[in-house]
Amino acid sequence: MSRFFSIYWRRGFTLIELLVVMAVIAILASLIIVAINPAKQFADARNAQRMSDVRVLLNAIAQYAVDSNGTFPSVIPSISDCATAVGNEVCRSAGAACVGYVDLSVLTANQKYIVLMPIDPLIVNASSNGAGYRVGRNANGRITVCAPLAERGLTISVTQ
Repeated sequence: MSRFFSIYWRRGFTLIELLVVMAVIAILASLIIVAINPAKQFADARNAQRMSDVRVLLNAIAQYAVDSNGTFPSVIPSISDCATAVGNEVCRSAGAACVGYVDLSVLTANQKYIVLMPIDPLIVNASSNGAGYRVGRNANGRITVCAPLAERGLTISVTQ
């Protein structure tokens, strides 16, 4: 009996046995990767950041209005739809660089309402001065902040 085991263990694994084990491991690994879906997880994390950013921006605008006797920043344009309107993207800085953008630097002045203007997680281009978020006032005077770069078909928009 011991002779049988010593002969079996000396000869090792065959190529077929190794290929079968590697195929099973590859199938299990692919199932795990599909179940985890890292691309979906990253997109969901970026959308969560966008939702947080639009709320922070809208809360800062509301706090500004409270401190200004109900007057919103005058630079907020009138729009019908936040995500598709043109010329309502928030500027990430202030001053002359904000031509063509909505300059909400009154919110970041002296870090009174927010410390820095939030920037969309997908924007990495420093040559553009847009923050990736849009803001507008509808016909009833309500303020909407939206994130048109939201992923996975979501519409991220908050109105107050």
